[in-house]
Amino acid sequence: MTRDELLWFLRRHKLAVEASVGPGGRPQAAVVGFGVSDQLEIVFDTVNTTRKYRNLLADPRIALVIGWDEAVTVQIEGLADFPEGPELERVQAAYFTAYPEGRERLGWPGITYVRVRAHWARHSDFTVEPARTEELTLD
Repeated sequence: MTRDELLWFLRRHKLAVEASVGPGGRPQAAVVGFGVSDQLEIVFDTVNTTRKYRNLLADPRIALVIGWDEAVTVQIEGLADFPEGPELERVQAAYFTAYPEGRERLGWPGITYVRVRAHWARHSDFTVEPARTEELTLD
């Protein structure tokens, strides 16, 4: 899978399972709606009272699984951050492409945007026998 094919795959989907490291090293997961920038940054919104926000603030390591509904998946590992200023506006544009209604949440107290910069991905296709997997290094 090329970088462009990965971008195409991600843009076909709108939901991901996000996993972060909680207090005491406990794993925690959540379903998030996401958008993808041309730079292959995954972007989702959350509020600053959620476990994922607190977890990612303390430890930016993140994993995502996308596409489970079709037996073809992408697993992604990377680092999360919380852009500000022009960078925030740029990644918000990617998010709003996927979720135009997300603009309605801009006034919510504590709303924030998480950007994931992927460094590793695995594409798995379980619709074929034998199943195919392919890893990509994205640094």
